[in-house]
Amino acid sequence: MINGREYEWADLTLILGGRDITGIRGITYTKEIEREALHAKGRKTHSIQSGNETVTGEIRLLQSEYEALVRAGNGSILGLSLDALVSYGNPANGDAMTTDRIEGIRFSSEPKEIDQNDKFMEISLPFLAIDIKNQI
Repeated sequence: MINGREYEWADLTLILGGRDITGIRGITYTKEIEREALHAKGRKTHSIQSGNETVTGEIRLLQSEYEALVRAGNGSILGLSLDALVSYGNPANGDAMTTDRIEGIRFSSEPKEIDQNDKFMEISLPFLAIDIKNQI
């Protein structure tokens, strides 16, 4: 909470591959680490061991933004490797800006779907990435 106000959807900015994505409809991203309980003598866990870290996510955007990515990828988004800046806050409201840098985004599929009576196409692009860094 900043100045008694939570960040809201209107405060989000996504810069993907150096371009401000105005047709963003949603974004999800997660950094996970593998954990495993190590058992030795006795019944209780001896320690918790750590393994690989993985970054996954999904960007939901309008078809026009998707088509711009397709053009940038010479006909396919599957060859793109992009960085993203996800910024929260509005300095005009006195908010402190919080920015996450998602490095090395690679999309894993090119889905399209539209249903009867839809007024627009929203495309969900799942991705893997190299790392997420908070740039407070």
